[in-house]
Amino acid sequence: MTTTGARVEARDWGWRHAGRRAPAVAGLDLVIEPGERVLLLGASGAGKSTLVHGLAGILGGAEEGEQSGELLIDGTPAAETRGVAGLVLQDPDTQAVLARLGDDVAFGLENLGVAPDEIARRVPAALDAVGLRLPHAHPTTALSGGQKQRLALAGVLAMRPRLLLLDEPTANLDPDGVAEVVDAVMATTAGCTLVVVEHRVEAWWPHVTRVVVLGPDGVIADGSPAEVVEAARGVLEDAGVWLPGTAEAMPVHAAPVPGERMLRAGALAVGRVGTRVRRRRRQPSGAEPVASDIRLELHAGEVVAITGPNGAGKSTLALTLAGLLAPVSGTVRADAGLAAGADPDPAAWRSRELLTRIGFVFQSPDHQFLASTVRAELELGPRALGQTPDESAAPIDGLLDRLRLDRLARAHPFSLSGGEKRRLSVATVLATAPHVLVLDEPTFGQDARTWRELVALLAEQRDAGRAVVVVTHDDALVRALDARRVALHAPVSAGATG
Repeated sequence: MTTTGARVEARDWGWRHAGRRAPAVAGLDLVIEPGERVLLLGASGAGKSTLVHGLAGILGGAEEGEQSGELLIDGTPAAETRGVAGLVLQDPDTQAVLARLGDDVAFGLENLGVAPDEIARRVPAALDAVGLRLPHAHPTTALSGGQKQRLALAGVLAMRPRLLLLDEPTANLDPDGVAEVVDAVMATTAGCTLVVVEHRVEAWWPHVTRVVVLGPDGVIADGSPAEVVEAARGVLEDAGVWLPGTAEAMPVHAAPVPGERMLRAGALAVGRVGTRVRRRRRQPSGAEPVASDIRLELHAGEVVAITGPNGAGKSTLALTLAGLLAPVSGTVRADAGLAAGADPDPAAWRSRELLTRIGFVFQSPDHQFLASTVRAELELGPRALGQTPDESAAPIDGLLDRLRLDRLARAHPFSLSGGEKRRLSVATVLATAPHVLVLDEPTFGQDARTWRELVALLAEQRDAGRAVVVVTHDDALVRALDARRVALHAPVSAGATG
Protein backbone atom coordinates (compact mmCIF):
# COMPACT_ATOMS: atom_id res chain seq x y z
CA MET A 1 0.00 0.00 0.00
CA THR A 2 1.35 3.43 -1.03
CA THR A 3 1.53 6.12 1.67
CA THR A 4 1.89 9.87 1.24
CA GLY A 5 5.10 10.84 3.01
CA ALA A 6 5.43 13.63 5.55
CA ARG A 7 7.58 16.75 5.17
CA VAL A 8 10.24 17.40 7.83
CA GLU A 9 11.77 20.76 8.59
CA ALA A 10 14.28 21.85 11.22
CA ARG A 11 14.67 25.62 11.63
CA ASP A 12 17.71 26.55 13.71
CA TRP A 13 16.68 23.64 15.92
CA GLY A 14 18.59 22.41 18.92
CA TRP A 15 18.20 20.36 22.08
CA ARG A 16 20.16 20.35 25.33
CA HIS A 17 19.53 17.50 27.74
CA ALA A 18 18.79 18.49 31.33
CA GLY A 19 21.96 18.55 33.42
CA ARG A 20 24.24 18.89 30.36
CA ARG A 21 26.14 22.07 29.53
CA ALA A 22 26.60 21.39 25.83
CA PRO A 23 23.64 20.81 23.51
CA ALA A 24 23.22 17.46 21.79
CA VAL A 25 22.16 19.32 18.63
CA ALA A 26 22.42 23.05 17.93
CA GLY A 27 21.45 25.35 15.08
CA LEU A 28 20.23 22.59 12.77
CA ASP A 29 18.63 23.65 9.48
CA LEU A 30 17.31 20.78 7.41
CA VAL A 31 14.41 20.02 5.07
CA ILE A 32 13.36 16.49 4.08
CA GLU A 33 10.71 16.37 1.38
CA PRO A 34 7.83 13.86 1.34
CA GLY A 35 8.90 10.42 0.16
CA GLU A 36 12.65 10.96 0.51
CA ARG A 37 14.71 8.08 1.88
CA VAL A 38 17.46 9.56 4.03
CA LEU A 39 20.45 7.82 5.62
CA LEU A 40 21.45 9.96 8.62
CA LEU A 41 25.13 9.56 9.48
CA GLY A 42 27.61 11.14 11.88
CA ALA A 43 30.14 10.40 14.58
CA SER A 44 28.98 8.84 17.85
CA GLY A 45 27.35 11.60 19.90
CA ALA A 46 26.69 13.86 16.88
CA GLY A 47 22.99 14.09 17.75
CA LYS A 48 21.48 11.61 15.30
CA SER A 49 19.33 9.82 17.88
CA THR A 50 18.35 13.14 19.46
CA LEU A 51 17.02 14.36 16.12
CA VAL A 52 14.93 11.26 15.41
CA HIS A 53 13.64 11.25 19.00
CA GLY A 54 12.63 14.87 18.53
CA LEU A 55 10.78 14.02 15.31
CA ALA A 56 9.00 11.19 17.14
CA GLY A 57 7.97 13.61 19.90
CA ILE A 58 9.59 11.66 22.74
CA LEU A 59 12.27 14.06 23.97
CA GLY A 60 9.99 15.17 26.79
CA GLY A 61 9.15 18.56 28.24
CA ALA A 62 11.12 21.26 30.02
CA GLU A 63 12.11 18.89 32.83
CA GLU A 64 13.91 16.64 30.32
CA GLY A 65 15.79 19.35 28.46
CA GLU A 66 15.70 22.65 26.61
CA GLN A 67 14.67 23.12 22.98
CA SER A 68 15.60 25.95 20.66
CA GLY A 69 14.26 26.74 17.21
CA GLU A 70 11.56 24.66 15.54
CA LEU A 71 11.19 21.03 14.52
CA LEU A 72 8.18 20.55 12.25
CA ILE A 73 6.32 17.72 10.55
CA ASP A 74 4.02 18.99 7.80
CA GLY A 75 4.26 22.44 9.36
CA THR A 76 3.17 21.28 12.83
CA PRO A 77 5.54 21.02 15.81
CA ALA A 78 6.72 17.42 15.92
CA ALA A 79 5.75 17.01 19.58
CA GLU A 80 2.12 17.84 18.71
CA THR A 81 1.63 15.32 15.91
CA ARG A 82 0.00 11.93 16.51
CA GLY A 83 0.15 8.85 14.35
CA VAL A 84 2.32 10.51 11.68
CA ALA A 85 5.74 9.28 12.78
CA GLY A 86 6.79 5.77 13.78
CA LEU A 87 10.09 5.14 15.57
CA VAL A 88 12.17 2.00 16.11
CA LEU A 89 14.63 2.64 18.95
CA GLN A 90 18.20 1.39 19.37
CA ASP A 91 17.23 -0.72 22.39
CA PRO A 92 14.33 -3.04 21.50
CA ASP A 93 13.74 -3.84 25.21
CA THR A 94 12.30 -0.33 25.59
CA GLN A 95 9.59 -1.00 22.98
CA ALA A 96 8.09 -4.35 23.98
CA VAL A 97 4.86 -3.49 25.83
CA LEU A 98 2.66 -6.58 26.05
CA ALA A 99 3.34 -10.16 27.05
CA ARG A 100 2.41 -11.86 23.77
CA LEU A 101 3.99 -11.25 20.39
CA GLY A 102 0.79 -10.67 18.41
CA ASP A 103 -0.72 -8.41 21.07
CA ASP A 104 2.43 -6.28 21.08
CA VAL A 105 2.19 -5.61 17.34
CA ALA A 106 -1.51 -4.81 17.70
CA PHE A 107 -0.93 -2.36 20.58
CA GLY A 108 -0.08 0.67 18.42
CA LEU A 109 -2.93 -0.04 16.01
CA GLU A 110 -5.42 -0.18 18.88
CA ASN A 111 -4.19 3.17 20.17
CA LEU A 112 -4.71 4.67 16.72
CA GLY A 113 -8.30 3.36 16.63
CA VAL A 114 -7.78 0.94 13.74
CA ALA A 115 -10.76 -1.38 13.22
CA PRO A 116 -10.39 -4.91 14.70
CA ASP A 117 -10.73 -6.69 11.35
CA GLU A 118 -8.02 -4.46 9.86
CA ILE A 119 -5.77 -5.15 12.87
CA ALA A 120 -6.28 -8.87 12.28
CA ARG A 121 -4.97 -8.42 8.73
CA ARG A 122 -2.06 -6.14 9.51
CA VAL A 123 -0.51 -8.02 12.45
CA PRO A 124 0.40 -11.28 10.64
CA ALA A 125 1.45 -9.35 7.53
CA ALA A 126 3.87 -7.20 9.54
CA LEU A 127 5.34 -10.16 11.42
CA ASP A 128 5.82 -12.07 8.19
CA ALA A 129 7.45 -9.05 6.52
CA VAL A 130 10.19 -8.85 9.18
CA GLY A 131 10.73 -12.62 9.28
CA LEU A 132 9.42 -13.16 12.81
CA ARG A 133 7.55 -16.37 12.11
CA LEU A 134 6.51 -17.46 15.58
CA PRO A 135 3.07 -18.14 17.09
CA HIS A 136 1.20 -14.94 17.98
CA ALA A 137 0.94 -16.18 21.58
CA HIS A 138 4.73 -16.52 21.87
CA PRO A 139 5.92 -14.61 24.98
CA THR A 140 7.85 -11.45 24.20
CA THR A 141 10.12 -12.09 27.19
CA ALA A 142 11.36 -15.27 25.49
CA LEU A 143 12.63 -13.42 22.41
CA SER A 144 16.31 -12.80 21.75
CA GLY A 145 17.59 -9.26 21.29
CA GLY A 146 17.49 -9.59 17.51
CA GLN A 147 13.97 -11.02 17.60
CA LYS A 148 12.84 -8.09 19.77
CA GLN A 149 14.31 -5.74 17.18
CA ARG A 150 12.20 -7.42 14.51
CA LEU A 151 9.14 -7.22 16.76
CA ALA A 152 9.63 -3.48 17.30
CA LEU A 153 9.90 -2.94 13.54
CA ALA A 154 6.79 -5.06 12.88
CA GLY A 155 4.79 -2.96 15.34
CA VAL A 156 5.81 0.27 13.61
CA LEU A 157 5.31 -1.05 10.06
CA ALA A 158 1.82 -2.26 10.97
CA MET A 159 0.84 1.35 11.85
CA ARG A 160 1.83 2.52 8.34
CA PRO A 161 3.34 5.82 9.44
CA ARG A 162 3.94 8.64 6.97
CA LEU A 163 7.35 9.26 8.54
CA LEU A 164 9.37 6.16 9.48
CA LEU A 165 12.30 6.76 11.84
CA LEU A 166 14.75 3.90 12.34
CA ASP A 167 17.51 4.27 14.96
CA GLU A 168 20.11 1.51 14.42
CA PRO A 169 17.38 -0.97 13.36
CA THR A 170 19.80 -3.77 12.44
CA ALA A 171 22.24 -3.45 15.38
CA ASN A 172 21.38 -6.85 16.90
CA LEU A 173 20.53 -8.76 13.74
CA ASP A 174 22.41 -11.53 11.98
CA PRO A 175 23.44 -10.89 8.33
CA ASP A 176 20.40 -12.69 6.90
CA GLY A 177 18.20 -10.74 9.29
CA VAL A 178 19.73 -7.45 8.16
CA ALA A 179 18.90 -8.19 4.53
CA GLU A 180 15.40 -9.37 5.44
CA VAL A 181 14.64 -6.25 7.50
CA VAL A 182 15.95 -3.87 4.84
CA ASP A 183 13.88 -5.66 2.22
CA ALA A 184 10.81 -5.51 4.49
CA VAL A 185 11.18 -1.77 4.99
CA MET A 186 11.61 -1.13 1.29
CA ALA A 187 8.67 -3.35 0.35
CA THR A 188 6.17 -1.94 2.86
CA THR A 189 6.90 1.79 2.91
CA ALA A 190 6.28 2.98 -0.63
CA GLY A 191 5.78 6.77 -0.58
CA CYS A 192 6.66 7.03 3.11
CA THR A 193 9.37 9.46 4.22
CA LEU A 194 12.22 7.40 5.69
CA VAL A 195 15.04 8.48 8.02
CA VAL A 196 17.52 5.77 8.99
CA VAL A 197 20.30 6.17 11.56
CA GLU A 198 22.68 3.31 10.91
CA HIS A 199 26.33 2.30 11.00
CA ARG A 200 25.81 -0.69 8.69
CA VAL A 201 25.71 1.62 5.71
CA GLU A 202 26.27 -1.04 3.04
CA ALA A 203 22.82 -2.56 3.70
CA TRP A 204 20.97 0.73 3.15
CA TRP A 205 23.25 2.46 0.65
CA PRO A 206 21.59 1.13 -2.55
CA HIS A 207 18.10 1.97 -1.25
CA VAL A 208 18.37 5.55 0.02
CA THR A 209 18.00 8.64 -2.13
CA ARG A 210 19.95 10.99 0.13
CA VAL A 211 22.72 10.94 2.73
CA VAL A 212 22.82 13.61 5.46
CA VAL A 213 25.84 13.76 7.76
CA LEU A 214 25.68 15.58 11.09
CA GLY A 215 28.71 17.16 12.74
CA PRO A 216 29.31 19.34 15.80
CA ASP A 217 28.09 22.45 13.97
CA GLY A 218 25.19 21.02 11.99
CA VAL A 219 25.10 19.35 8.58
CA ILE A 220 28.59 18.68 7.18
CA ALA A 221 27.54 16.75 4.06
CA ASP A 222 24.26 16.38 2.18
CA GLY A 223 23.46 14.84 -1.17
CA SER A 224 22.94 11.60 -3.03
CA PRO A 225 25.06 8.67 -1.85
CA ALA A 226 27.37 9.00 -4.84
CA GLU A 227 27.73 12.78 -4.42
CA VAL A 228 28.57 12.52 -0.72
CA VAL A 229 31.26 9.89 -1.26
CA GLU A 230 32.80 11.76 -4.19
CA ALA A 231 32.84 15.17 -2.52
CA ALA A 232 33.64 14.40 1.09
CA ARG A 233 35.02 10.89 1.64
CA GLY A 234 38.23 12.08 3.29
CA VAL A 235 36.48 14.56 5.58
CA LEU A 236 33.87 12.01 6.61
CA GLU A 237 36.36 9.23 7.31
CA ASP A 238 38.42 11.64 9.42
CA ALA A 239 35.24 12.37 11.37
CA GLY A 240 34.66 8.66 11.97
CA VAL A 241 31.75 8.24 9.58
CA TRP A 242 31.30 4.72 8.21
CA LEU A 243 31.19 4.55 4.42
CA PRO A 244 31.08 1.56 2.06
CA GLY A 245 34.42 -0.19 2.31
CA THR A 246 35.47 1.32 5.65
CA ALA A 247 35.09 -1.96 7.57
CA GLU A 248 37.22 -3.92 5.11
CA ALA A 249 40.09 -1.45 5.56
CA MET A 250 40.32 -1.89 9.34
CA PRO A 251 43.63 -3.30 10.64
CA VAL A 252 43.91 -6.84 12.02
CA HIS A 253 45.41 -7.39 15.48
CA ALA A 254 47.10 -10.77 15.02
CA ALA A 255 46.47 -13.19 17.87
CA PRO A 256 49.33 -14.62 19.94
CA VAL A 257 49.66 -18.30 20.76
CA PRO A 258 46.98 -19.08 23.39
CA GLY A 259 48.10 -19.77 26.95
CA GLU A 260 46.69 -21.90 29.74
CA ARG A 261 43.08 -23.01 29.76
CA MET A 262 40.87 -20.84 31.97
CA LEU A 263 37.31 -22.05 31.42
CA ARG A 264 35.64 -25.09 29.86
CA ALA A 265 32.10 -26.13 29.02
CA GLY A 266 31.11 -29.79 28.65
CA ALA A 267 27.88 -31.19 27.14
CA LEU A 268 26.37 -27.81 28.02
CA ALA A 269 22.71 -26.91 27.53
CA VAL A 270 21.67 -23.33 28.27
CA GLY A 271 18.34 -21.60 28.83
CA ARG A 272 17.14 -18.35 30.39
CA VAL A 273 14.43 -19.94 32.52
CA GLY A 274 15.81 -23.44 32.83
CA THR A 275 17.74 -23.11 36.08
CA ARG A 276 18.01 -20.64 38.93
CA VAL A 277 20.93 -20.24 41.26
CA ARG A 278 20.01 -20.17 44.95
CA ARG A 279 22.59 -20.51 47.71
CA ARG A 280 24.98 -22.36 45.43
CA ARG A 281 22.36 -24.99 44.58
CA ARG A 282 20.65 -25.46 41.27
CA GLN A 283 16.91 -25.84 41.06
CA PRO A 284 15.95 -27.11 37.59
CA SER A 285 12.54 -26.08 36.32
CA GLY A 286 12.33 -28.47 33.36
CA ALA A 287 12.36 -25.71 30.72
CA GLU A 288 13.58 -26.48 27.21
CA PRO A 289 17.15 -25.28 26.51
CA VAL A 290 17.73 -22.77 23.72
CA ALA A 291 21.09 -24.37 22.81
CA SER A 292 22.50 -27.81 23.65
CA ASP A 293 25.58 -30.03 23.42
CA ILE A 294 28.00 -27.10 23.60
CA ARG A 295 31.62 -28.03 24.19
CA LEU A 296 34.30 -25.37 24.25
CA GLU A 297 37.45 -24.30 26.00
CA LEU A 298 38.62 -20.77 26.66
CA HIS A 299 42.32 -20.02 26.96
CA ALA A 300 44.34 -17.05 28.18
CA GLY A 301 45.44 -14.76 25.37
CA GLU A 302 42.68 -15.56 22.90
CA VAL A 303 39.41 -14.09 21.66
CA VAL A 304 36.47 -16.41 21.06
CA ALA A 305 33.64 -15.02 18.92
CA ILE A 306 30.22 -16.60 19.49
CA THR A 307 28.26 -16.17 16.26
CA GLY A 308 25.03 -17.46 14.76
CA PRO A 309 21.51 -16.38 13.82
CA ASN A 310 19.11 -14.56 16.11
CA GLY A 311 17.47 -16.93 18.57
CA ALA A 312 20.36 -19.42 18.55
CA GLY A 313 21.15 -18.83 22.23
CA LYS A 314 24.33 -16.73 21.93
CA SER A 315 23.49 -14.27 24.71
CA THR A 316 22.24 -17.08 26.95
CA LEU A 317 25.48 -18.97 26.43
CA ALA A 318 27.47 -15.85 27.27
CA LEU A 319 25.51 -15.33 30.51
CA THR A 320 26.12 -18.97 31.44
CA LEU A 321 29.86 -18.81 30.74
CA ALA A 322 30.03 -15.66 32.87
CA GLY A 323 28.41 -17.39 35.86
CA LEU A 324 25.26 -15.27 35.71
CA LEU A 325 23.07 -18.22 34.70
CA ALA A 326 23.46 -21.83 35.78
CA PRO A 327 23.35 -24.47 33.04
CA VAL A 328 20.15 -26.33 32.25
CA SER A 329 22.43 -29.37 32.00
CA GLY A 330 26.09 -30.06 31.52
CA THR A 331 28.89 -28.11 33.16
CA VAL A 332 30.89 -24.90 33.12
CA ARG A 333 34.13 -25.20 35.08
CA ALA A 334 36.88 -22.72 35.84
CA ASP A 335 40.39 -24.11 35.91
CA ALA A 336 42.58 -23.64 38.96
CA GLY A 337 44.24 -20.49 37.68
CA LEU A 338 40.90 -18.70 37.30
CA ALA A 339 39.08 -20.21 40.25
CA ALA A 340 42.02 -19.50 42.58
CA GLY A 341 40.61 -21.42 45.53
CA ALA A 342 36.94 -20.68 44.83
CA ASP A 343 34.31 -23.20 43.76
CA PRO A 344 35.11 -24.27 40.16
CA ASP A 345 31.50 -23.52 39.13
CA PRO A 346 31.26 -19.78 38.22
CA ALA A 347 27.51 -19.84 38.88
CA ALA A 348 28.32 -20.37 42.56
CA TRP A 349 30.54 -17.29 42.84
CA ARG A 350 29.44 -14.23 44.77
CA SER A 351 29.49 -10.83 43.07
CA ARG A 352 32.80 -9.88 44.67
CA GLU A 353 34.35 -13.17 43.51
CA LEU A 354 33.24 -12.44 39.94
CA LEU A 355 34.68 -8.92 39.84
CA THR A 356 38.30 -9.85 39.15
CA ARG A 357 37.57 -13.23 37.58
CA ILE A 358 34.86 -12.72 34.95
CA GLY A 359 33.52 -9.37 33.73
CA PHE A 360 30.28 -9.24 31.71
CA VAL A 361 28.92 -6.61 29.33
CA PHE A 362 25.17 -6.97 28.75
CA GLN A 363 23.65 -6.62 25.31
CA SER A 364 21.61 -3.67 26.57
CA PRO A 365 23.92 -1.07 28.19
CA ASP A 366 21.08 0.23 30.37
CA HIS A 367 21.19 -3.05 32.32
CA GLN A 368 24.75 -2.20 33.39
CA PHE A 369 24.37 1.20 35.05
CA LEU A 370 23.88 2.01 38.74
CA ALA A 371 25.46 5.42 39.39
CA SER A 372 24.37 8.99 38.64
CA THR A 373 27.44 10.08 36.64
CA VAL A 374 29.75 8.46 34.10
CA ARG A 375 32.76 8.78 36.37
CA ALA A 376 30.91 7.39 39.39
CA GLU A 377 29.87 4.41 37.27
CA LEU A 378 33.50 3.65 36.53
CA GLU A 379 34.43 4.00 40.20
CA LEU A 380 31.95 1.39 41.43
CA GLY A 381 33.96 -1.71 40.59
CA PRO A 382 37.33 -0.46 41.88
CA ARG A 383 35.64 0.73 45.09
CA ALA A 384 34.10 -2.72 45.61
CA LEU A 385 37.63 -4.14 45.35
CA GLY A 386 38.82 -1.80 48.10
CA GLN A 387 40.68 0.70 45.91
CA THR A 388 40.83 4.32 47.02
CA PRO A 389 39.80 7.15 44.65
CA ASP A 390 43.47 8.06 44.25
CA GLU A 391 44.38 4.50 43.25
CA SER A 392 41.63 4.22 40.64
CA ALA A 393 41.88 7.77 39.26
CA ALA A 394 44.61 7.22 36.66
CA PRO A 395 43.13 4.04 35.09
CA ILE A 396 39.69 5.64 34.97
CA ASP A 397 41.07 8.82 33.39
CA GLY A 398 42.75 6.66 30.76
CA LEU A 399 39.53 4.83 29.91
CA LEU A 400 37.56 8.07 29.73
CA ASP A 401 40.11 9.57 27.37
CA ARG A 402 40.54 6.59 25.07
CA LEU A 403 36.81 5.97 24.76
CA ARG A 404 36.01 9.66 24.17
CA LEU A 405 33.94 9.92 27.33
CA ASP A 406 36.09 12.46 29.18
CA ARG A 407 33.83 15.40 28.32
CA LEU A 408 30.89 13.37 29.65
CA ALA A 409 32.42 12.39 33.00
CA ARG A 410 29.77 14.30 34.97
CA ALA A 411 26.83 13.35 32.73
CA HIS A 412 24.20 10.85 33.80
CA PRO A 413 24.76 7.50 32.05
CA PHE A 414 21.16 7.36 30.83
CA SER A 415 21.54 10.71 29.06
CA LEU A 416 24.27 9.36 26.75
CA SER A 417 23.79 8.32 23.15
CA GLY A 418 23.52 4.62 22.39
CA GLY A 419 27.13 4.41 21.22
CA GLU A 420 28.39 6.32 24.27
CA LYS A 421 26.44 4.01 26.57
CA ARG A 422 28.02 1.00 24.91
CA ARG A 423 31.53 2.37 25.41
CA LEU A 424 30.78 3.17 29.05
CA SER A 425 29.44 -0.35 29.67
CA VAL A 426 32.66 -1.84 28.28
CA ALA A 427 34.75 0.58 30.35
CA THR A 428 32.99 -0.43 33.59
CA VAL A 429 34.24 -3.97 33.10
CA LEU A 430 37.75 -2.97 32.06
CA ALA A 431 38.03 -0.86 35.22
CA THR A 432 38.26 -4.00 37.40
CA ALA A 433 40.71 -5.83 35.08
CA PRO A 434 39.06 -9.29 35.23
CA HIS A 435 40.89 -12.35 33.91
CA VAL A 436 38.00 -13.20 31.56
CA LEU A 437 35.85 -10.70 29.67
CA VAL A 438 32.50 -11.71 28.17
CA LEU A 439 30.96 -9.00 26.00
CA ASP A 440 27.58 -9.14 24.24
CA GLU A 441 27.63 -7.05 21.03
CA PRO A 442 30.45 -4.76 22.20
CA THR A 443 30.70 -2.64 19.03
CA PHE A 444 27.14 -1.64 18.18
CA GLY A 445 26.46 2.08 17.76
CA GLN A 446 30.11 2.99 17.19
CA ASP A 447 31.56 5.33 14.62
CA ALA A 448 34.72 4.19 12.87
CA ARG A 449 37.04 5.96 15.33
CA THR A 450 35.45 4.64 18.50
CA TRP A 451 35.13 1.19 16.90
CA ARG A 452 38.88 1.13 16.26
CA GLU A 453 39.60 2.19 19.84
CA LEU A 454 37.30 -0.47 21.30
CA VAL A 455 38.95 -3.13 19.15
CA ALA A 456 42.41 -1.93 20.19
CA LEU A 457 41.45 -2.08 23.88
CA LEU A 458 40.14 -5.62 23.52
CA ALA A 459 43.27 -6.67 21.64
CA GLU A 460 45.38 -5.24 24.47
CA GLN A 461 43.37 -7.24 27.02
CA ARG A 462 43.94 -10.40 24.99
CA ASP A 463 47.66 -9.69 24.57
CA ALA A 464 47.98 -9.13 28.33
CA GLY A 465 46.93 -12.75 28.87
CA ARG A 466 43.23 -12.30 29.46
CA ALA A 467 40.59 -14.39 27.74
CA VAL A 468 37.93 -12.52 25.77
CA VAL A 469 34.54 -13.78 24.60
CA VAL A 470 32.47 -11.64 22.23
CA VAL A 471 28.93 -12.34 21.12
CA THR A 472 28.69 -10.57 17.80
CA HIS A 473 27.21 -10.24 14.34
CA ASP A 474 30.08 -7.90 13.44
CA ASP A 475 32.29 -9.86 11.04
CA ALA A 476 34.74 -6.96 10.92
CA LEU A 477 35.25 -7.35 14.69
CA VAL A 478 35.91 -11.08 14.36
CA ARG A 479 38.44 -10.42 11.62
CA ALA A 480 40.14 -7.48 13.39
CA LEU A 481 40.66 -9.46 16.61
CA ASP A 482 41.80 -12.60 14.76
CA ALA A 483 39.17 -14.39 16.83
CA ARG A 484 38.36 -18.09 17.01
CA ARG A 485 34.76 -18.50 15.90
CA VAL A 486 32.24 -20.69 17.75
CA ALA A 487 29.05 -20.82 15.70
CA LEU A 488 25.65 -21.68 17.17
CA HIS A 489 22.70 -22.75 15.06
CA ALA A 490 19.06 -21.79 15.40
CA PRO A 491 16.97 -24.48 17.10
CA VAL A 492 14.53 -26.24 14.80
CA SER A 493 11.62 -24.99 16.91
CA ALA A 494 12.60 -21.32 16.52
CA GLY A 495 11.19 -21.00 13.04
CA ALA A 496 13.09 -19.20 10.28
CA THR A 497 16.07 -17.29 11.62
CA GLY A 498 14.31 -15.68 14.55
